[in-house]
Amino acid sequence: MTNQRSEILAVNDAFYRAFEKKDIEAMGAVWSQGTASLCIHPGWNVLKGWKDIQSSWVNIFKNTAYVEIDTDIITTEVRENIAYVVLIENVLQIANGRKLKAQSIATNVFELLGGKWYLVHHHASPVMR
Repeated sequence: MTNQRSEILAVNDAFYRAFEKKDIEAMGAVWSQGTASLCIHPGWNVLKGWKDIQSSWVNIFKNTAYVEIDTDIITTEVRENIAYVVLIENVLQIANGRKLKAQSIATNVFELLGGKWYLVHHHASPVMR
C-alpha cells in the first residue's frame, strides 16, 4: 500500500504543478478522459466529462496571469482501485492585475485505470473565515 500511496501523492502533485504552470497538456495527462469525471471549482456548478473540465481549465489559465499553490495534506486513503486525497489548497493568484490569496479545502479522487492512477473527481470549496 505504501507504494500506491506514493503514486497517488505523485499524481496529486502533478495536478497542482500542471495548474501552476497553466499547462493544459499536463492537466490532460493527469485527468481521466472519461465522461464520468467530475470537477467542482469553488463557486462553480458541477462539470461532468473531460471535455467540459478541460474547457474550464483553459478559461482559468487564460484569465490567470500567475498562480502558486501550496498544499497541506490532511489525509490520503487507498482502496484497491480508488483513492482520495483531502487537503488544504493555499492559493496565491494574480488575475486582472490583482493579487489574490485564498484557501480552499479540496478532495481529489483517483481511479486506477489500465495500471495508472488518474484524477476522476476534484472538488474544492473556499475555507470560510
